[in-house]
Amino acid sequence: MAEGQRRLRADAERSIRTIMEAAERVLTANPAATIEQIAEAAGVARTTVHRRFASRDALISRMTRDAWAQIGAAVAAARPATAPPLVALHQATASILEIKSRWPFALGQPSDDPSTVRTREEVHAGCELVLRRAQQAGLVRPDVDLDWTRRVYLALIDETMHGAAEPTGDPDALAARILDTLLHGAAPRP
Repeated sequence: MAEGQRRLRADAERSIRTIMEAAERVLTANPAATIEQIAEAAGVARTTVHRRFASRDALISRMTRDAWAQIGAAVAAARPATAPPLVALHQATASILEIKSRWPFALGQPSDDPSTVRTREEVHAGCELVLRRAQQAGLVRPDVDLDWTRRVYLALIDETMHGAAEPTGDPDALAARILDTLLHGAAPRP
């Protein structure tokens, strides 16, 4: 019986993932899309969507929570406390760009879900930690306001994702460009 229950759980999780991925595509194209349109794009019945999610808002909340969880995992995997600061920044930036390209609608949604709020706070803390370590390593001027630097860094990521109709380019190359802009601006190199 336990094996059958596991299979049901795996099937249910695949169904949820399929619905969320379809919802992301549909809602990115049309933020007013209905559950029926999402179900059709997912290749499931409307009742299947309602069985997995109590409402359209519950679906969007889950999408947002999962997308932020992916970003949180990417930041943690970049090892902001132990990896060399530039390595951690580059790895986190490239990973975040990839995640943001897959979940533009979900990551653009406000959320007061406690889990999502906590994950966002952890992401910002990891960012502040690696920027502080970069400052201690002499990569960032000692007089720079790190809160401002963090906000500029996040704005560069957002502009990279939303400044063009479709962000193009290798995430590693885009991450290098973001970090070069953050650390060197547009000034000529000495």
